[in-house]
Amino acid sequence: MLKDRTKTEPASASLFSSRKNGGVPPPQTRSSHGLEQFFSSIADEQNLSILDFAGASQANITFITALGHRIYSNDFVQAMEEAFAGQGDYSANQADPKRVTAFLEETLAFADRSFDGALLWDTLQFLAPSLLEQTVEQLSRVLRPGASLLAFFHAEEKMDSAPLYSYRILSPKTMSLTPRGAVRPTQYFNNRSLEKLFQNFQSVKFFLTRDHLREIIVRR
Repeated sequence: MLKDRTKTEPASASLFSSRKNGGVPPPQTRSSHGLEQFFSSIADEQNLSILDFAGASQANITFITALGHRIYSNDFVQAMEEAFAGQGDYSANQADPKRVTAFLEETLAFADRSFDGALLWDTLQFLAPSLLEQTVEQLSRVLRPGASLLAFFHAEEKMDSAPLYSYRILSPKTMSLTPRGAVRPTQYFNNRSLEKLFQNFQSVKFFLTRDHLREIIVRR
C-alpha cells in the first residue's frame, strides 16, 4: 500500500532561504516543453499514481486529481535540509550512511513499482554524486515500467549558485515558479552525464530553454 506523504506546505527551508539576497522576488510564470511532454505521456490514462517532489501544493493536487489521477506529495527540499543541514558541512553530510538511510526512508520508502510518473522538478541537482546515484536507483525501483519522470537541471557550467523554486502547475504546459533561495549545485550536468545517470532507464529526452534550464523526460 502506498504511503501518502502529503504534508502541510511549509515555509522555505532555512538552508536555502538563508542564502537569499534582499527581498523575495515575486513568482514567475513560464511555459515548459518538458511539463507538456510529461502530461502528453499520460493523456490517455486514468487512475494513475503520480509522485510530486514539490511538497503539498493545492494547485498541483487539484490539477492532478482533476485529470483522474492520484498524487503523493513530498517536500524533497525540506527533507534534504532536515537530513543534511545543521552541524557539519551540508555536502559532506550526504556521505554519512545514517543520514542517507534516514533521508531515503523519508523520501522514497515506497513499495516497488508504486508510481506511474514522477515530478522531480529541480531537486536532483543539489544531491552529492553518491547520494544522487542512490536516489535514482530508488526512483527506478518505485516507478513502473514505462513511467515518465520530469526533472530540471541548470545548464550553465560555471555557477556559484543556482536558484531554487517551488513549482506549481497552472496548465499542461505552464507553471508558476516561486523563488525559494539559491544553492550551489553539487556538480555540472550536461547531456552526456545525464544519460549516464539514467543509463538503466529506457530513454532520456532533453529540452534546453532560453533561461539555461535543461528539462528532461526520462522513461522508466
